[in-house]
Amino acid sequence: MKINYRSPIKAAILLLYVMLTNIIPTAYAQKIPLNKYGLPVVNTVTLYKELVAADSNQVLVDITTYIPNIRKDVRYATTANFTHKILYPYAAVYLRLPAAKALKEVQLELNKKGLGLLIFDGYRPYSVTEMMWEIVPDDRYAADPHAGSGHNRGAAVDITIIDLHTGKPLPMPTGYDDFTEKAHHDYAAPDPAVTANRALLRDIMEQHGFAPLTTEWWHYYLKDHKRFPLMNIPFEELK
Repeated sequence: MKINYRSPIKAAILLLYVMLTNIIPTAYAQKIPLNKYGLPVVNTVTLYKELVAADSNQVLVDITTYIPNIRKDVRYATTANFTHKILYPYAAVYLRLPAAKALKEVQLELNKKGLGLLIFDGYRPYSVTEMMWEIVPDDRYAADPHAGSGHNRGAAVDITIIDLHTGKPLPMPTGYDDFTEKAHHDYAAPDPAVTANRALLRDIMEQHGFAPLTTEWWHYYLKDHKRFPLMNIPFEELK
């Protein structure tokens, strides 16, 4: 018997399913406290664990464990960044499970070409975003605390491509955290190879559900990143 999925009964069942699958996350969302800007921000491990219990996709995973052969260069754990301050207690990269899964697929696809991923940043505590905004109050390159960042949601990543044979990053229009128009996706790089490398990164990331930030060639976020709440939990408490 052929099932008519457009029937009123089937439509009602589908609507009920969608409503039921969102009851628990919504209930917990009401418990998230508002910060001074009126934004709901998860600021305790207890609340974070409750959200994860309600929806396993909310979990933050350590990327170097989830994707063992991924490379990382976490400059925010050093003074070699635009703030010249140590912002993270140690060099770790965390992402929500769906972002980690998508990034793993990107890595596997690049590996077939003799390439891989080098990751600079993932989850970023909200308090770090506030510190960055004080130094660079320009929403082209830093997130306004009034809105928060995809990084604060654990659903954005700063990334580039490396050659697995040399271990070196492919040439891109600028270095990481270059706050000039040369970092924009529409910048006409004089070297065609650089333009091709930037396009390769963008194409493969978009194919796996990420969207680019127009002003930073290295920054990508899940298209549905706002399904995850903003968080302000220090790295030490995520271990």
